[in-house]
Parts: sequence; C-alpha cells; structure tokens
Amino acid sequence: MYFISLLKRLQVKLTGSDATFSLEARIYHCICIVAFIALAYNVPFNYFVGLPKVALVSLIVLIGFACLYYVSRVRKNFTYSVIGMGILGNVFFAIVYFLNSGIDGPTLILFALFFYLQTSTAPKNQQWAWLLVNIVTVAGVCITEYYFPSLVPSTYPTLISRFTDNVSAYMVVVVSVFFSLRYIRQNYELERKSALNRALDIELKNIQLELLNGEKNKLFSIVAHDLRSPLASIQSYLELLTAYPLTEPEKKEIELKLLSLTKNTSNMMANLLSWSKSQLDGVRVNIRPMDLLKTLRDMLKVETSIAQEKGISLTYHLNENMFVLADADMLMLVVRNLISNAIKFTPAGGNIQVLAAIDRDCTITIVDSGEGIAEADQKDVFSLEAKSTFGTNNEKGVGLGLILCKEFTELQNGTISFISAPGEGTSFMVSIPVFTQNRTASSQQGELSDQF
Repeated sequence: MYFISLLKRLQVKLTGSDATFSLEARIYHCICIVAFIALAYNVPFNYFVGLPKVALVSLIVLIGFACLYYVSRVRKNFTYSVIGMGILGNVFFAIVYFLNSGIDGPTLILFALFFYLQTSTAPKNQQWAWLLVNIVTVAGVCITEYYFPSLVPSTYPTLISRFTDNVSAYMVVVVSVFFSLRYIRQNYELERKSALNRALDIELKNIQLELLNGEKNKLFSIVAHDLRSPLASIQSYLELLTAYPLTEPEKKEIELKLLSLTKNTSNMMANLLSWSKSQLDGVRVNIRPMDLLKTLRDMLKVETSIAQEKGISLTYHLNENMFVLADADMLMLVVRNLISNAIKFTPAGGNIQVLAAIDRDCTITIVDSGEGIAEADQKDVFSLEAKSTFGTNNEKGVGLGLILCKEFTELQNGTISFISAPGEGTSFMVSIPVFTQNRTASSQQGELSDQF
C-alpha cells in the first residue's frame, strides 16, 4: 500500500495537479513521460542491434522531448509545447524511416503511435491539422522510398535482427498505448465524479436557496400583514384625536395606547432590520471581554421603566465584576428581546426577574410569571414556523425576535434554551463564555480590553 501511495504521489508530481493543470495538459505530461521512457529504452537498444545513427537521433529527440515537457510542466506553456512536440516527432520519425530500413522497418507503426499520442492531447482546433501533417509526412517518405530506393539502406544484417527490432517496436507501442489509455481513463473517471459532485452540490445549494427564499417570502408576508395592524390602529387613534373633542382622561388613554403601539412597531422594525442586515451583508462579530452589569445596566433601566408602565415588576440581579466574552451590541439585542417578550406576555401585576450566574459559562436567565408557551408551539419557538401571537395588551409580534436571539447567541459561541408551561410562566436561559482572567476588579476592564 505504501508503494502504491508513493507511486500516486510521484505521478501527481510529474503530471501536475488538477488544480493547476487542465486534463489535456496532465495527459500530455503523462505522454511526454511515456515517450521519454520509450526513447530512453530505444537509445541503447538501437545501438546494440547495430543502428548507431538511429540511437544518436533518438538521444537528440529524447533531449528535445525533455525540454518540451519542461516548457509545459514548469513554464506552463502548454500550447507551444504541443506544437513543438508535433514538429519534432514528425521530423524524428521521418529521419528514422530513412535510417532504419524504410517500409521494412518498424517506423510506420511508430508513426501511428505518435499520431495517437499527439491527438490525445492536442487542442481540438489543431487535431485536423496534425492529421494532415501525419498523412502527408508518411505519404512523402513512402513515395520517396518508392522512387528512390537507394536512399533507404537495409539495416538488418540477419533475419533475427529484423524480427528483434520489429517485435521490440511492437512491445513499445503496446505498452505505451496501455499506460496512456489507463491514465486517460483514470482521469476521465475522476473528472466525471468531480462533475457529478459539482452537479449535486449545485442542486443542494439550489434547494437550500429555494428554502431560504421560501422562508424570506413567508417572513415578509407576515411582516407586511402584522405591520398593517398597528399602523391602522395608530391611524385610527390619530383620527380620533383630531376629529372629535375628547376629555383629558380620554386623550391620555389614547396617547398611552399610541405610545405602546409605536414602541411595539419600532421593536418589530428593529428586529426586521437586524435580521435583514445579517442575511444580506453577513454579521460582523466583535467578541471582547466586558463587564456584564456595565454592558446591560442602561438597557435594563429602560426595560424596567417599560414594565412599570404595564404594572409589571422587573428586577435584575447581576453581580459586579462578572466578565464575559461577547459582542456588546448582540448581547444587548438578545437580552432586550427576551425581556420585551416577557413584558409582552406577562399580565399587569406579574413579575419578571433577570438573573446571572457563573459556572463553566455565564448563564443569563429571564424568568417571567406570564402565560407560558403551549406545548404544541414550543418546537417552533426559534423558527419562522412560530405562530404570530398577541401579548396581554394585544401587543403584536412576528416571532422574529427569538430567531435573532438564537442566531446572535450562537455567533457569540453561546447557547439559548427555555423552560415553559402554560399558565406558569417561561424561563429563557442564555449561556455565553466567561472571561476567566482578572475578573476580581472592575477597574481592570479597560486593561482586559486592550489585551484583545
């Protein structure tokens, strides 16, 4: 097995990799090597059977073929090398024809072998030209011998030398055809499998693209539908304010409803824009060490105020000097969306807690005393299959916030999960990596950031 593996690596090194050379160029390099070996065999063979001139010409052409191989394999001038090979080969066999007994020698079969090897690699626009060159060259040397037989001396002093030369030429032809055809078939199979794999890959990507487009179309149809409802309500409230004389309490009630609708619609749009940006441009994650409480404190104060307007108690218990590795913007979006959902589905008089604890990771838990999630809907919570639902004050959402929470949490090398029971509330848990060094002093946060 080691020997076979070594031979394969040597073959790739000599013929070139498929990433650098075309199939035709790799086959051409293989044929150059086969021709080089055949000529290397013929040089001593012809010398010892009494054909020193043929041996000398073979040696010169061997050097020429080596140079042409170098031009294609190293210098990567494949086309010029093929042209040079065609000219050199036809000239070589024409000379050998006259040095090695003409039609009584093996040169015609070698002419045929050379033409086969040449057309196996020549560009398509050259193949007819090389056919014509081969026919004209062979016809030319045969006609010359026919009319001027004295130009072709007999080089076989004995019958056995003639048989030996012709049998040797036959063996060279058969072995050359075998190895070149084997290499061509081998590479054909590799190219065919590669083409099939590319076709399957393209088909898979098309299926994925169709699914993604289907999800996007569904998302935008949901968003278009769900945005109409709050906008229509806002329009109706504004018409009431302008068309009818209202008492101050009535105006105050409408203004509060307008504020609630506007906040809800703004959150929907913010989630939609964040998701659209992540799908179109990709997401840039800037993970760095940060103090969890300092990062989330201002956002938690705002959400506490929003909860109070609905009559909900929101408390958070985050210790100082809890350092995590996260993207600040992403982390705030995740926690804000989870708290907003808790506010939406918790009735007045309920309570929400935001907790954080460190074990192997830092786990942020948002616990509410709201309606909970029905068991049938829990499997689709983090997908577009989730149903649009109304909050306790008819707040509308499309479920996109939880999709963003999952995507952005995983981009920060974290995980998100939940526990819920209808009528008993919901707990969402977000786990993110902890920054394990120098967490004892919040004053060191700037120094920690500089380390990244």
